[in-house]
Amino acid sequence: MEIVCKVGFKMYLNCVPTISALDDKSCTLVLEENPFNENVELPAEAMDNGLWYSNVYCGILRGCLEMVQLDIGACFVSDVLRGDETTEIKVTLNKILDEMVPASED
Repeated sequence: MEIVCKVGFKMYLNCVPTISALDDKSCTLVLEENPFNENVELPAEAMDNGLWYSNVYCGILRGCLEMVQLDIGACFVSDVLRGDETTEIKVTLNKILDEMVPASED
């Protein structure tokens, strides 16, 4: 996660989240600055319907870590746009994927 945060987030979003480890298989990423929050204001009915505006981060994390054979779960814990003090994403390692070789390439 340190490499993803220090390199990936910095390169693509120009921000580096703080990592707080919960245990061996999960951690929380705290974003002090969220580029997606600039010039955005969520209406109350959007929050009531469960909209997490920056939820694309969770999909990006799942996709990039799957490319290096890690199956993870990612979900938002809190978001500044929803009135919370910080933006936090909980990341949990589900399993390490086995290397799959296509059947035609024995």
